[in-house]
Amino acid sequence: MEQRESMQRVVGILTEALEVRRQVRENPDATIRQTGAVASLLEEMLPRIQLPADASAREVADIVTQELGPAIVQIASCFAFAFVQLAEVHDAGRTDVSAADVLRSISLHFHQQADG
Repeated sequence: MEQRESMQRVVGILTEALEVRRQVRENPDATIRQTGAVASLLEEMLPRIQLPADASAREVADIVTQELGPAIVQIASCFAFAFVQLAEVHDAGRTDVSAADVLRSISLHFHQQADG
């Protein structure tokens, strides 16, 4: 999955989290349905790993790290990027921009990268 696709998925997850938070605040007793977006992202991004039957624990750890490392770094980088964008708006004391506005801006930026 390309970086821009990952970023757009992360923005979707964060946007969904904002909506869930809003729903819980409005109706604390309601049952909130999760979409499984996080599980779906992980399933799509994390590779299937084939381990040799005779692999030692150290070899398994090395294979898992080598295979999963790049995808985990990409996912973490996307969440970190979104966090920093949200934190900068918060730290600047901006009250004219909501978290949803920041997430829309990030999504638009990465969508335009796909078109450009």
